[in-house]
Amino acid sequence: MLIPLSWLKEYVTIAISPQELAHRLTMAGVEVGAIIPYGSAWEHVFVGQVAQVEPHPNADRLTLCTVDMGGPTWRVVCGAPNVAAGQKIAFAQVGASLINTETGASETLKAARIRGVTSEGMICSQRELGLGEDHTGIVVLPADAPLGMPLADYLGDVVLDLEVTANRPDCLSVVGVAREVAALTGAPLKEPSLAYPEGSRPISSLTSVEVQDTDLCLRYMCSVVMGVTVRPSPPWLQDRLRKAGMRPINNVVDITNYVLLEYGQPLHAFDFQKLEGSRIVVRRARSGEHIETLDEQDRPLQPSMLTIADAEDPIALAGVMGSTLAEVDILTTTLLIESASFAPTTIRSTSRGLGLRTEASLRFEKGLRPHLAPVALRRATQLILELAGGTAAQGHIDVFPGNSQPLQITLTLQRVKKVLGLALPLKRVKSVLASLGFQCEPAGRTALRVTVPYWRSDVAIEDDLVEEVARIIGYDAVPTTMLSTPIPYRQPTSLRDFREEVKDLLVKVGMQETISYPLTSREALERVEALQKGVDPLKVANPMSRELEYLRTTLRASVLGTLSYNLRRQERSPRLFEAGRVYLPQGANLPHEKEMVVGILAGPRGEASWLAEDGALDFYDAKGVVEALLAGLGLSVAFEAHHDPFLHPGRGARLLAGDTPVGVVGEVRPEVLERFDIGLAPVAFFELDLEQLALLRPQANAFQPIARMPGAWRDLALVVNADVPAARVQALIEGHPLVARVTLFDVYTGEGVPPGKRSLAYRILFQAPDRTLTSEEVSQALERVLRILEREVGARLRV
Repeated sequence: MLIPLSWLKEYVTIAISPQELAHRLTMAGVEVGAIIPYGSAWEHVFVGQVAQVEPHPNADRLTLCTVDMGGPTWRVVCGAPNVAAGQKIAFAQVGASLINTETGASETLKAARIRGVTSEGMICSQRELGLGEDHTGIVVLPADAPLGMPLADYLGDVVLDLEVTANRPDCLSVVGVAREVAALTGAPLKEPSLAYPEGSRPISSLTSVEVQDTDLCLRYMCSVVMGVTVRPSPPWLQDRLRKAGMRPINNVVDITNYVLLEYGQPLHAFDFQKLEGSRIVVRRARSGEHIETLDEQDRPLQPSMLTIADAEDPIALAGVMGSTLAEVDILTTTLLIESASFAPTTIRSTSRGLGLRTEASLRFEKGLRPHLAPVALRRATQLILELAGGTAAQGHIDVFPGNSQPLQITLTLQRVKKVLGLALPLKRVKSVLASLGFQCEPAGRTALRVTVPYWRSDVAIEDDLVEEVARIIGYDAVPTTMLSTPIPYRQPTSLRDFREEVKDLLVKVGMQETISYPLTSREALERVEALQKGVDPLKVANPMSRELEYLRTTLRASVLGTLSYNLRRQERSPRLFEAGRVYLPQGANLPHEKEMVVGILAGPRGEASWLAEDGALDFYDAKGVVEALLAGLGLSVAFEAHHDPFLHPGRGARLLAGDTPVGVVGEVRPEVLERFDIGLAPVAFFELDLEQLALLRPQANAFQPIARMPGAWRDLALVVNADVPAARVQALIEGHPLVARVTLFDVYTGEGVPPGKRSLAYRILFQAPDRTLTSEEVSQALERVLRILEREVGARLRV
């Protein structure tokens, strides 16, 4: 909202600087986003007078003008058709910065020779000064404009750019801001007079109003003015509109916009002679109806949209924009002026539905009290009579189906002290509220009965009044005190801290976290075969959509959906994980909220390069991520073959910590991938039970010193049955007290290995903490390992 200070000063005396005013408004909750100096670019532009006009000797459409500046004179070539001797004009000297009317760019004025005559400056149009778009003629200033005065001092101004919050529609008006300034500075408020003369003909004999949908139209008022003359607005009115960011059109339209900015109440003027039946009907749009709005766009209407219609057709979108059917033009002589109050929801719905947001809809959406309508109507009618002439019909039409009394609220000093921590006398509270326009009556020795003014639609409860008191006295007046009780200590949440540590470790190994809603659809759960027979997931009583209808029982569907989304957007190698809760039904009891983490890897293992093969991420990559995660947590697990309907047969394993299952790792079945439109394979997957891992995690990591004695490496190739897990063999090897490290470095089946068998090759480090092992000790340890392997898994040394 742009507020020119010159306009604001018409209603309240301002004796402080614009910077101080902006600070006080901001501290009172009416934020000033910027202070804009209006006319600061008009250097070397002055008020001049056309002393003489002569024909140009070499051009029929140009004239030679002598410009008087109260002393020296300048000879200027001018092409404006409206230039005349005796006019006060805006004269730009050489060196002035003006707007090029062709390009719109700012350029420095230079002396120019035009058709053989040197022009020593320029008589400016609106567009050249940035005052408007008109450049068909020069700007003619009032006759009392001081000769020789810099134009910035005469027409310049300071404009406050307010960032008004949604709950303060009263500050979307100059008078509303003036009330704030008056309360903050103690200066009296000077509101404009609303009186105007009325004719003898009653308005009821000219027109009538019918409100069919009283739930959408809370109040509808109108007046009629006959014998008006539509013409350009006077300069002072055009100037104020431009500074406030609006384009002048004609006196009638400009007055409705002026009152909109002055009081915050949208208005509309109809050409009365274009109304079919000379009447107004406020109704919902009918199916199939269209309207051509003032922006010359044909817009289809829906039955939910409120319209202003005559006896036949819609002539305006209520609270949004008028139509061309009853548009005011140069031939208009009789006006019907509308001032109404509409339900905010219908205006917002219509505005969004049509993609049409206007200054009127912006204000109606925020909620305006119906009692504002008659004030704005009288002001607009008064200005029409003053600037467009004519005679006002006697009275006005007022359809107010929900007529209600102003809201009254009881405010106690006890509540003020409880909320603000500040004891204020009743007299001080009353004076603050009265300065804002609230009517206050005593309600005992420590309370006030407060009547809310019609322009404050945001005040509804006692605490709203307390806020008003705090705003005006200043928040810095509220005392600073210590808390009545000490700040409570942080309650440790070990499972949440553990989950955050897991997430950090996964990020360290190159995974990227995703977050999804805990609500999902039944179809998504069925796609990952997460539904147990006879056990239904918990259904939300009022779901927002079918996709968010059930509490998830697994994270698998979420992470696969995210993978599919990323692959469709050309993500080459996604490595994603999600940590969160799943909700497992427990009959009639509340569900068990279980903390889980899932991860998924797909695509090439690395960037394409001629130096290395570009293999795909698979089971072993997911297993490596899990092993790195568990190592960081100080946990060790065993992997064993496992069948899971979600995983590819033969490519899945279960994680065991002792005898406790803690998760699975594997590759997702192709059938499951097809259900999520994932054409990439393989897709490696892991799922871990965070609750179990947190319980199994050691309380403290045992310190293991770096070995000081050298070790001895031995390679061991074994032939075992094909169904013997390599992890089982490795665990048996690690069971020897002298074995410090074991690494599986080769798995082989084929020539030289009997059918049903496979070869496993391990590299073993034998090391003692207190001495260097001899060759004999290493050989004895190796023989003992072989005997254990032969006894436990039937392994034999491969030769």
